[in-house]
Amino acid sequence: MRKIFLAVFIGMICQPAASQRTDKKLQSAIRSMINGYKGDIGIYIKNLRTGKIVSIDADTVFPTASIVKLPIFLGITDRMYRGELDYDSSFIYKDSLLYEGADILGSFKSGEKIALKKLIMLMLTTSDNTASLWLQSLAGTGTRINSLLDSLGFTHTRVNSRTPGREENRARFGWGQTTAREMGVLLEKIYRKEIYSEASCDRMLRCLGRNFWDENEGISVIPSTIEVFSKNGCVNASRSEVMIVNAPRNPFVLCIFTKNNQDTSWKRENEAWAMARKLAAYLWEYYK
Repeated sequence: MRKIFLAVFIGMICQPAASQRTDKKLQSAIRSMINGYKGDIGIYIKNLRTGKIVSIDADTVFPTASIVKLPIFLGITDRMYRGELDYDSSFIYKDSLLYEGADILGSFKSGEKIALKKLIMLMLTTSDNTASLWLQSLAGTGTRINSLLDSLGFTHTRVNSRTPGREENRARFGWGQTTAREMGVLLEKIYRKEIYSEASCDRMLRCLGRNFWDENEGISVIPSTIEVFSKNGCVNASRSEVMIVNAPRNPFVLCIFTKNNQDTSWKRENEAWAMARKLAAYLWEYYK
């Protein structure tokens, strides 16, 4: 049964882009909005009611930054689905796990106990790097996560950091790499309860609906009463964001990836963040 599921799933991912209907009016508007952007930008948008898409360099490979935590979450969910990990299980934190930075988990004392579900919360909600690297190991390392991604038909999305054989990719893309289209497809499959089981997808969506980072990014312009499932990733020259906005009439996917950005500032007016807010606000008005 699992083989049949995978065959169907891979076939849906690998559909030629031309076979999907393009919203030409929206595509033209989005192209105008990003014209003159000082950096590289890839966009994938999909109306989940009509199936119409916008695709602009959506198959170009970009750094994930912290969006790599979605593939890590996929790896953890796979192990839970197989019964190899339990959502309510606990683990012991050790100082050797520390990834230097401002993470919450890094403030734990060595020997303290923490639940798997709290590690997942820290990874997805606060983007805690120490928790994320620990979860990457618990998922079976980047090697196993990449094998899982490959089995699901994702050919560009990969974990690079701490993954043997991925050193050149890490030097170029950092912790992970992906495309706007592949992240959009992954989010849609979770939303439609088409990965693992309905219960697994329900849990994934709940976890993705608790994003702490909602002040500068596109999510900040979506009304607070609307459910959004999202993850963002930022380093100096790359600011990216993926989300499903559960709009009442037309729920939609928005994936925006950037790299080689000239504006590397960390102020709200940063060009990439401003572009993400502009796109999200336009789409909200367009689809609502």
